[in-house]
Amino acid sequence: MLFGKKDHLVGLDIGSGAIKICEIIGEKPNYVLNKFGLMEIPNGLIEEGNIKDVGEVSTIIKQLLSKYGVKENNVAMAIGGYSVIVKKITVQAMEDDLLHENINYEAEQYIPFDIKDVNIDFQILGENETNPNQMNVLLVAAKKDLINDYIAAAKGAGLNPCIMDVDAFALQNIYETSYEAGEEVVALIDIGTSKTTLNIVKQESSLFMRDVSLGCGQINQKIMSMADCTFEEAEKIKEGERNQNVSENDLRGIITSVVADWSSEIRRALDFFYSTYTDDQMDKIILSGGGANVSVLQTMLESETGVSVEIVKPFANIEVDQSVFDADELEKAMPQAAICAGLALRKIGDK
Repeated sequence: MLFGKKDHLVGLDIGSGAIKICEIIGEKPNYVLNKFGLMEIPNGLIEEGNIKDVGEVSTIIKQLLSKYGVKENNVAMAIGGYSVIVKKITVQAMEDDLLHENINYEAEQYIPFDIKDVNIDFQILGENETNPNQMNVLLVAAKKDLINDYIAAAKGAGLNPCIMDVDAFALQNIYETSYEAGEEVVALIDIGTSKTTLNIVKQESSLFMRDVSLGCGQINQKIMSMADCTFEEAEKIKEGERNQNVSENDLRGIITSVVADWSSEIRRALDFFYSTYTDDQMDKIILSGGGANVSVLQTMLESETGVSVEIVKPFANIEVDQSVFDADELEKAMPQAAICAGLALRKIGDK
C-alpha cells in the first residue's frame, strides 16, 4: 500500500450541481489515483457559488467521504464566480515584503468590493515587458463571507482546509499535468450547473480568465417550463427518461438552443481575448464540467469558433487501477473530475 506524505492533500470541489472528492498519491511522474467520487446535491443549495445551507453541505460531504472511504482530512478547495476577482496588474518594482504592505492600496482600484470585505493574495510574475521599473503581479481577491462558508462546510464534515484555490487555477494545474503544455494557446473551459469558467493558457501561464453565468441548469429550466416539473425531474428527462410533455424532438431543440447560446458567449469571450492578444491564435479548446457531456456541444462550439475542441482527460498521466475503478463510470465522470483532480495535486505549503 502507498502512503501519502505529510504534505498530502485531498481535492474537494464543491459545485452547484455536485460535490466531488479526489485523492491522488505519489509524486510526478508516478501519480496514482487513489480515490474519486461525486455526489449530486439538491438544486438551489449552492447558487452562483454561494452556499445557502452550510450544515446541509457538510452533511453531504460526510456522506461522500464515507461512501468512497476517504480517510485523509487535509483538503484543498476552490472557489469561483463573481465573488472572486483574478486580475493581472502592473505595479512599481518592489520587494515581496513591501508589496505585502502595499497590496491593499494597489488592489483597491481594481476590486469592485469594499477592501475590508475581501481576502487578498498575489503572485509576482516578473519584470514588466515594456518598463523595467515596473513588475507584473497576479492579484486574487475573494469575499471573506464566501471563503468562510466554504471553510465552515469542510470543517463541519471533519475536514481541515489547508489551501483555498481558484477554479481556473485548479483547471490549469490538471492541464499541465495531463498534457504537454508548450507553445500552444489553449482555452480551458469548465461548464458547470450555473457557472462557466474560462482560462486561456500558454507555456504554463494564464493569459486570460473569465467566469460567465451560464451552465447546464439552463437546460433544466427550459425542460421544467415545458414539462411543468421539478428541477430533479428535468434532470432525469435531460438524461433520457421519457416524458409525455417533452418529446425527443423537443429535448433536442432545447439542448440545441441552449448550447447555441453557450457557443456564442464563448466565442465573444475569445473575440475579446483576440482583441487584447493580437499575435496569439487559439490552437485548442479543452472542455470540462458536466456541460462537456452534452452531446452537441463539441460540434457546435467547433463550428462557432473555428477551433478544435476536445473533452478533458484529467487522468491521462495518472495511473488508474482498473480493478478498483469502473472504467465506464470513470470515463463518464472525467469532465466533472477536472477541478478536484487539479486540487488533489496541490501540497501543503503551496503558494
